[in-house]
Amino acid sequence: MMVYNMKTKVKKSTIYFDPQIHKALRLKSAEIDSSVSDIVNEAIRIVFAEDAEDMAAFAERAHEPNLSFEKALKDLRKRGKI
Repeated sequence: MMVYNMKTKVKKSTIYFDPQIHKALRLKSAEIDSSVSDIVNEAIRIVFAEDAEDMAAFAERAHEPNLSFEKALKDLRKRGKI
């Protein structure tokens, strides 16, 4: 978990949480001795990293031909799978 110090530049933003999510964040924060901001920042980093992996996978497969749903169904039927 990344911890910010006073020398780190940060931006302030207001976020509205579902009450149950906010309660869970506060409990997690106390349990791991970290701020809610640090937990949220880390979660967003993870989501962005997953998005980057997805985009790379899409780019790798961009040259592959598209298979329509209709063709996929016909192929499954032909092979006795449906």
